[in-house]
Amino acid sequence: MKLTIIAHPNAKNPRVETDLLGTLHVYVNAPPLEGKANKAVVEALAEYYTVKKSAITLLSGHKSKNKRFEIMGI
Repeated sequence: MKLTIIAHPNAKNPRVETDLLGTLHVYVNAPPLEGKANKAVVEALAEYYTVKKSAITLLSGHKSKNKRFEIMGI
């Protein structure tokens, strides 16, 4: 399954939400430095979809808020 999300680093309350248009927003505590926020987003998505972290691959958006992931096993 391919998934497009909007990442929100440095959030006070980490959570995963869907807006009215169906876009997934992932809020994480990690700062957007050295890939820390990307790792935190992968962990949040793994917990949200109940899959292993290794089943999630970041396809595009390494330095952007708009990210595209591929999740295996869904």
